[in-house]
Amino acid sequence: MPRFSIIVPTYGVEGRLPLALDSVLGQPFGDFELIPVHEAAPDSPAAAVGTAYATRDTRVAPVESPPAGGLSAARNAGLAAAHGTYVLFLDGDDTLAPGALQAIADRLGETGDPDVLYLAHERAHWWEGGTTVVRPAGPRTPAWSAAYRRDFLTERQLTFPIGHFTDLGWSGLVALAADRTAELRDTVCVRHLLRRQGSRLDAPGEHQLELLDQVELVLARATAERGVSAALFAQLFAVVLRSAARPERLPAHHRRAFFDRATHLYRHHLPAGFQPPGGTLGVQHRLLATGSYAGFRVLCAAGRAASGALAALPRPRAPLARALYAAQRHLPLDRNLAVYCADRGRGVTGDPAALRAKARELAPRLRPVFLLAPDAVDGRPEDVGDVEYAVLGSPRSWRMLARAKYLVDDADFADGVVKRRRAVHLRTQRGTPLRAMGVDRSPYPVAAAASGGVTGLLERVDSWDFSLSANRHSTETWERAFPGGYEQLEYGSPRNDVYYTATAEDVARARRELGVPEGKKALLYAPADRADTTGALTTDTTTGPTAGPTTGHGTRLDLEAFCEAVGEEFVVLLRAPHVHDAAGRAGRGDGRIIDVTRHGSTEDVCLAADALITDYSSLMFDYANLDRPIVVIADDWDVYRETRGVCLDLPATPPGHVARTERELADLFRDGTYADREAGALRAGFRERFCQFDDGRAAERVVRRVFLGERPESLPPVVPLAERTPAPAPAAATLVRS
Repeated sequence: MPRFSIIVPTYGVEGRLPLALDSVLGQPFGDFELIPVHEAAPDSPAAAVGTAYATRDTRVAPVESPPAGGLSAARNAGLAAAHGTYVLFLDGDDTLAPGALQAIADRLGETGDPDVLYLAHERAHWWEGGTTVVRPAGPRTPAWSAAYRRDFLTERQLTFPIGHFTDLGWSGLVALAADRTAELRDTVCVRHLLRRQGSRLDAPGEHQLELLDQVELVLARATAERGVSAALFAQLFAVVLRSAARPERLPAHHRRAFFDRATHLYRHHLPAGFQPPGGTLGVQHRLLATGSYAGFRVLCAAGRAASGALAALPRPRAPLARALYAAQRHLPLDRNLAVYCADRGRGVTGDPAALRAKARELAPRLRPVFLLAPDAVDGRPEDVGDVEYAVLGSPRSWRMLARAKYLVDDADFADGVVKRRRAVHLRTQRGTPLRAMGVDRSPYPVAAAASGGVTGLLERVDSWDFSLSANRHSTETWERAFPGGYEQLEYGSPRNDVYYTATAEDVARARRELGVPEGKKALLYAPADRADTTGALTTDTTTGPTAGPTTGHGTRLDLEAFCEAVGEEFVVLLRAPHVHDAAGRAGRGDGRIIDVTRHGSTEDVCLAADALITDYSSLMFDYANLDRPIVVIADDWDVYRETRGVCLDLPATPPGHVARTERELADLFRDGTYADREAGALRAGFRERFCQFDDGRAAERVVRRVFLGERPESLPPVVPLAERTPAPAPAAATLVRS
């Protein structure tokens, strides 16, 4: 029998769950069993995490809890499976402090194995900021801040009360039942994460009524067994009054009923001689005791008015365009206007473009307007076509942003954009992340500086209603990197739909437009943007490199030497990052290097390519949908990882062969091993993980959910990977045409 059973409910915390499990498994004190609890649901990401850990460590024993049973059901399921002498609970986004189990074991020995050992914990701000150490507090102690003797729980038949606010009911019942308790006050054992979006229990809704259910449960048990003590009464009603003072948390038609029921409980269980505390809380006690709902409302409203006075002070006047924007925001929303912006206005591209096209088909009432940078309009009018657009920063663009019902972007709208009430903001993201994103950039100064301040980032995140995800890796990364209250849409990337809907003629057309010679294999070389990793990179197109590790093409790879080494069979399609988007590079290497950087459609470029070469560009995740060879050139992975930050160990889970030098890269293509059986096996595993929701119908699911308001259960299900058919490869497309 292990000394400890550590129960970890996992629902909704998949992004941080490995941190919690690792904090337990890394404890020097090893006499424990670790029980991750996941809901019994198909394709549960938490179940996959728990299973993976169980295969690596026999102390991990995942269990299932009933579907939609919530936190209490998950803890009870873990409790039923526990074998340890003592039981601890750990939320899936919290961590055990280093050495915590040894400290707990030592204290239990010193105190003679009490029924309950209350622990000190640390409340940590989500942004790695300040922390607050909290000492044990008896009936108000969270379930995860104590160690419980399992035989005591069994003998007293203690389980978690079903419903919301279960910690309050549990801790109260435990405190009433325990005969022997002790404390560990001087050692922090649990690091509790304070979510940026706050506790789910603080969210508005009818679940707030369940607070009184838990309070009544504890008061009734106390009355039946020991009587209600003044301390227990004060602690329980401090929680009740805190909720009553925030009426916005309850639907309007329930607020008076909540107060009246609280008054009834107060009067019925008031201990003899109880003295309310002083100050405002004492006044609240007296108003509750007398049932004075009107007086209580006046008191709370006065407090809110005082605290909001500073926020109401006028702000400095905005520039003229912003003033126009502010004035336009007083006009009604245009429910048929959808404003799109892709790649900070560089073109009609990416997910926003794919969604615009699908919305025109499924929601023709909507008027789509793209926001474009001036050079996107002036320099390449052919890329705009018949798209209605507004130039970023123009008065017209501000009018559109002020009035649009729907805002769709993949990066950021201009600073100062305010999402109006009842407007809908969809952040499509820009593909599956490899680099550290959002607040995850903070340990990497170069990357963090490039992304701007965290305050501005979080203000933008707060405007999101929806965020797109192509796979569970992305979902977990967005949850961690962009903490907020938005809804994650695991629907796939709309721009990748074409990789399953394109025909052989589409592939052939793309090759013709790009100038790929007949009979040649086109290798797409798409390096990552390194502007925020290695500094400004030189792109001298006439004399070759002048500074930094770049060639005359503004890339790290010597493309002329590569073409010479691999032979006449191949041509290279160069798609450089926007930072290197300079003219004059095409046609080098005897016409075997075709610069496609300025081509308006990344998807067409991918369709035309027989294989992809990249270092760390997220394009690899999109291209993998085509099930064509991918080769990674990782000559500086260690430097890139340490300076830029990553959220994935690419060399450990690559989409194909990994070359560490330019010679290794050339050899892979010269002898054909870039497309051998091993490469296919690596690609299959990569696709299984990262092409999870891309099946050709992502745009349809998004449009129906976001623009048409359909429920998730009515949307087309994701087609399993084994049943999908990617667009034909160029060789197959040629055969079909002939």
